[in-house]
Order: sequence, then C-alpha cells, then structure tokens
Amino acid sequence: MEMNCLTEYEKLLDDADKQHVIVTEKFDLSDTRLKGLYCDAFIAIDKNLTEADKTCVLAEELGHHATTYGNIIDQSSVMNRKQERRARVWAYYLMLQFEDIIRAYEHGCQSRYDIAEYLNISEEFLQDAINYYKDKYGAYVAYDNYFIYFEPLGVLKIY
Repeated sequence: MEMNCLTEYEKLLDDADKQHVIVTEKFDLSDTRLKGLYCDAFIAIDKNLTEADKTCVLAEELGHHATTYGNIIDQSSVMNRKQERRARVWAYYLMLQFEDIIRAYEHGCQSRYDIAEYLNISEEFLQDAINYYKDKYGAYVAYDNYFIYFEPLGVLKIY
C-alpha cells in the first residue's frame, strides 16, 4: 500500500472534518446497544470496534448528520425509526455502490467475507445493504455491462 493511500475510514474522517463534524473514539459503548452516536455535529464511535466496523458506523452516523433532525434515540416512535432507516440507507449508498460490488468481483472476490474484507466493511453491513438492494431492485440489477445478483450474491459480466 502506498504511503498516500487512505483507508475508507480515514476518507470518512476527512469528509467529517470538511463538514465540521467532530469524531471521537474515546468512549466505551460496549455496555450499550450502540456502536456509535450522533448529536449536533459530534460523532462518538465505540473505541472497541474493528476498523471495518468503525467505517460502517461512521458512514451511518454521517448519514444522521445529512438526514436526521431531533432526538431519535427512542426507537418506539415510527418517525424515529424512519429517520434511523434513512441514515442507514444513506450509508449503504455511500459505502456499497454497484461499482464497488463489480470492483470486488473483478478483483477475484468470491464470497461475502472476501467482498467485505476487500471493501473494508463488516459482513453484517454488507448483508444489510444487499438485503436493502434486493428489496428495492428485486433479485438482480443490470448495471453497465453487468448483472449484479443479490441472492445468491454474484456478478455476471455481459459480453
């Protein structure tokens, strides 16, 4: 890896900085159901997470910065759950675009584990994003000269 190559997490930290969002990893959230928390341009990320998990959490919390208003911690509220989902979907589109799936395929990735590892995202995030895309687009999507199948996950190049 070249010296000037930034990880996906570092790129997101740069994006946060450009948006004047402060990110800290000094909190231990392991005793809570939270991996990260967004409030008024401040993001706290559990210091115990792997870099792949931190990347996905930071993407979602930036999604809250872009799409959420008010206190949505009470998830018994339908409006709060909708805002939570909106931030999550925002993160899916940021971190797992169709080009990323194709790039992983072209790189030789065969399994969900390989794809998640290659893209430096968690397998859980990958699966959640794939489930979302499957719900939205159906069993597959045609993109450029490819078919991306969501179940089972696979890519077919069209010649």
